[in-house]
Amino acid sequence: MLDHRELRRRFATLTTAHLADACMRARVPVRCAPAPLGAVVPGSRLAGRVAPVRHVGSVDIFLEAFEEAEPGDVLVVDNAGRLDESCVGDLAALEAQCAGLDGIVIWGLHRDTADIRAIGLPVFSLGTMPTGPQRLDARPANALESARVGEWTVGRADVVLGDDDGVLFVPADRLADVLTQAETIRDTERRQADLIRSGVSLRSQVQFDGYLAQRRRTPSFTFRDHLRAVGGAIEE
Repeated sequence: MLDHRELRRRFATLTTAHLADACMRARVPVRCAPAPLGAVVPGSRLAGRVAPVRHVGSVDIFLEAFEEAEPGDVLVVDNAGRLDESCVGDLAALEAQCAGLDGIVIWGLHRDTADIRAIGLPVFSLGTMPTGPQRLDARPANALESARVGEWTVGRADVVLGDDDGVLFVPADRLADVLTQAETIRDTERRQADLIRSGVSLRSQVQFDGYLAQRRRTPSFTFRDHLRAVGGAIEE
């Protein structure tokens, strides 16, 4: 896996949209958190190895996760997507920051929004609610081994990346390939955007009239087939 400094450097000029398209090109499953999960502060970005935790109602599980985490990791909290309680507040966010983590992703709710904004640590969640947990469940054996976010189960072998478009998980052993593909897609799309601004339509750039003609001859011919042939990157 890339070291955290290099990961942040390369992700700084990319978006999760670039990476999602790159996953498709690299034949890596596209594992996005559900759409409602977003940044507490718009413009927040995070990137780091997953530090998973399954929340059971008490903050001590986070403190234990911080003991095992490394600087640059991202705490990924599985609270089963619950919308009846918050599970992360300002103290957990501040402690995560002091432990050197890059941010927090919560499959659930947060509270202490004003304080979290002031702390400045990137936090992504399903929303906010004033009340914390009013329960204490039995701790599962794998509480610090994996976390579920939507339909995906992730762990320390995964990297999580987040921005204004949402949150994406990538296997650490495929990250370098996905980043390289994403950089290629980014560069192609920037060239395409510059050409549109200069008066060259996207239809012209991707030879859309040629695609329509080929599709009339071969109805099974798809736009993605055409884009691969002409080097377009707007879909994969």
